[in-house]
Amino acid sequence: MVILDRDGVINYDSDDFIKTPDEWQPLPGSLEAIARLTHAGYRVVVVSNQSGVARGLFDIETLLAIHEKMHKMVGEQGGVIEAVLFCPHGPKENCNCRKPRPGLFRELASRLHMDLTDVPAIGDSLRDLQAARSVGAQPILVLTGKGKRTFEESADELTGIPIFDDLASFADALLMPHLD
Repeated sequence: MVILDRDGVINYDSDDFIKTPDEWQPLPGSLEAIARLTHAGYRVVVVSNQSGVARGLFDIETLLAIHEKMHKMVGEQGGVIEAVLFCPHGPKENCNCRKPRPGLFRELASRLHMDLTDVPAIGDSLRDLQAARSVGAQPILVLTGKGKRTFEESADELTGIPIFDDLASFADALLMPHLD
């Protein structure tokens, strides 16, 4: 299994939020990377904070339409995203599902009846990495989205965390045959 954040990992991010399917645009190589992971036998899931819902910037139906577009475009490349779990709450709602809290990861583990220990969890923000670490998953930083800023501002908290340019370079490294 591979766990992906959405905005900044699979698609371009925006400080103004991704509010419509038209605004959702994949990062170069991300859809192909998901397809390669799928073909290699990895289950790919997305775990994402979507506070734009709580902020009134878009509704659940619009969010589902954005995810439908993502599923369709990934499918056109031959990939599959098995599940999308999201937190619709705002930062002040003090929910357990908003990353960096572990709620979405625990829900994923429960739904799929599996332990997330050492499962790669790719994100572009410190809260993605903290949520992964809190359940024993392997946090991985990509430098797309907010990743460069995370790297520059949180270098002391990234000890032992693998860093990749983007999702495609992570997939390359994961799928590269190991020589003994």
